[in-house]
Amino acid sequence: MERERWSELSAAIFDVARAVKSDPRATHPIDLIVRVYLWAVLHDRPVCWACDPRNWDRRTRPKALPSQPTMSRRTRSEAFDRFLAALARRLRGRDLPALIKRIDGKALPVAIHSKDPDAKIGRGTGGLQKGYKLHAVCGEAPMPEAFEIQPLNVDERVVAVRLMGELRGRGEGYVLADVNYDSNAVHDAALARGCQLLAYRRKDRRYTSTARRRHSPGRLRSIDLLEPGPNRPCAFGRGMLANRRAIERTFGNATWFGGGLTLPPFVRRLHRVRAWVTAKLLINAARIRRRRHTRVA
Repeated sequence: MERERWSELSAAIFDVARAVKSDPRATHPIDLIVRVYLWAVLHDRPVCWACDPRNWDRRTRPKALPSQPTMSRRTRSEAFDRFLAALARRLRGRDLPALIKRIDGKALPVAIHSKDPDAKIGRGTGGLQKGYKLHAVCGEAPMPEAFEIQPLNVDERVVAVRLMGELRGRGEGYVLADVNYDSNAVHDAALARGCQLLAYRRKDRRYTSTARRRHSPGRLRSIDLLEPGPNRPCAFGRGMLANRRAIERTFGNATWFGGGLTLPPFVRRLHRVRAWVTAKLLINAARIRRRRHTRVA
């Protein structure tokens, strides 16, 4: 299975490298930097492990491997981030955006005594935790439609506004969310992309009444779809929102497979966590694509 995942990843890296220009002054092209980094993440090892040629087999080992200091410097560059983003688009595929999308966050905790200055205390699974959080909008594609990694104390609604702006296409159906996302700003952001956000009304006096202040048309429409009233059937909206939990299965599948989203002790600081989690999502997408190809065959 590991060989199949690497085969899918390697083919995607090759395709993206043909469309991305590398810095001619660099000794090692950016696609090689990404290849070495993904090889380390695939095996749940630090980057220095992948810089040792003894940890590669003859079929996959590049002709020349960068040093660990070179990897540390190059993985913090904009070119590295752009290549990972292009790789995510390649593995997501060219299918039309899903008509039903789901938005949620997944806590990525670290030890409470961790000295990582970027890891913050916030609401995680079962209570307060310290660490980071993956925020994602997921459809049916192997990769999320949009995602972002932030410290655990960052408000989900703030990140959701940015994620809505990254959605592909326009006028693309519904976004299912839990009650935490019931915010006028999030509803407006979804509406700006032509999407209808569905979320139950928050139990907050600022949001309970719809007569005291201006409310997003998207929020009012969500209330109409989810809350019963005169000439206001809600079976359609509630039936659709019941499918929101599918994103929890998506997060679960991305976590349970060998080398899932769990942060190892050597991945600390926000820039390293972002690169690591993005790489894990790419590996998971390669796994899903390979599984789908096998089913079709």
